[in-house]
Parts: sequence; C-alpha cells; structure tokens
Amino acid sequence: MTDYVLVHGAWGGSWGYDRLARELRAAGHRVVLAQLAGLGTRRGEFHPGITLTTHIDDVCNQIASAGFDRFVLVGHSYGGMIVTGVATRLGARITALVYLDAFLPQDGQSLWDLTGDFEHNHYIGSQKFTPAAVAPLPGLEHPGLSPHPLLTLLEAVKFTGEEAKVGRRIYVFANAWEPTPFRKFVARVTSEKGWEYHEAKASHDVMGDQPEQTLQILLGCA
Repeated sequence: MTDYVLVHGAWGGSWGYDRLARELRAAGHRVVLAQLAGLGTRRGEFHPGITLTTHIDDVCNQIASAGFDRFVLVGHSYGGMIVTGVATRLGARITALVYLDAFLPQDGQSLWDLTGDFEHNHYIGSQKFTPAAVAPLPGLEHPGLSPHPLLTLLEAVKFTGEEAKVGRRIYVFANAWEPTPFRKFVARVTSEKGWEYHEAKASHDVMGDQPEQTLQILLGCA
C-alpha cells in the first residue's frame, strides 16, 4: 500500500482528481485530496490574506491528520508551487514528487516570476473590482472554478535543503495545449539529472484527458 497526496491547481478544487483518487483507492492505496483555503470545497473561507504559505500549511496539516509517514506527492498546475513548498519541509518523507503539467519553481521564485505579461496583466486587471481575488484566466472558465487568492501568486518558495531529499522526481508535460507556460520546464527536467519525464497528449487537464496514463504513472510510484 502506498499513500498519495493530490494537490489541485489555481481556481479549482479537488474534484479534478475524483476519478484518479477513486482508482488509486480501488488499487488498495490511501489518498488525501488536498483542500485549500479559499478554493474548491473551502471557497467560502476566501479572504485577502491567503498566501502560498497558507496553502503549504493546509497540505502539511492534512498529511499529519491522515497519519501519512512516507507518501507520493502530486501537484497540478499552480499545485506545483505548493508541492515544492511542502518538499522544503517534508522532503525526506516524499518517495516521489510528481508535477502534472505544473509550475516548477527554483529557490526564491514565485509564480509571478514564472509567468509573463499576459498573466500579469490579467492578475492585476482582476483587482479593479475584486481586490485580492484573481478571476480564472480567459479560456479556463468552468462552473467549478472560483476566484484565486492573489498573494499565493506573489509569494516565493524558499529552499531549505530538505527538498533535496525527495526520493524521485517526475514531470508530466501536456503537449496538446498552446500557448503553454510549461515548456521551459521541459527543457530543465530533460537536461538535469534525476528527473523522470513523460509527455501526455492532453490539454492542461491531464487527469481528465489521459486518465489511464496518469494512473499508470502514479501506480509506478507505488
């Protein structure tokens, strides 16, 4: 049995992992679906002070509540920022760290640092009528999405040395979504030692477009 922790992306909720979680549990594994302050099932808790640290705390607390010792940690999209932050605290306990078409920050980088003018203009433009709340990016509209806390996109990840203790590092790139902000991470993970790399013929919704491939990659971490 392997323990899995699944972290969703910006504007979304854990529902994006429902099928994957169900199939992992059916295979005999335990799963935590991270519930992030101000988003998804917790959207009613939204407030202007939610930061990246808030979401990292959320995941670490939920891991502790589940009683997980060693686990596979998965982040989709913005979730890559969170799982990197969790690794700076719990890296030695992470048997595999999986980035599903996700942001991959280096020390001292925020999501703002990893995005460009299009995203920046949208983040700031959103503040005109909903201060501290960023609307979903154009083209990503979905009934289940809700405004995202601005400060989570501005706070940087700070490495501690603990993140170097992660057992395995895996990156999954969705190659059927353009324009994508993630291609630069492909160049990084395919040139650095210690990475396992996969491509999925999928939109940004890797789990929905390629559920079997995603499941097999995660089961390969068991």
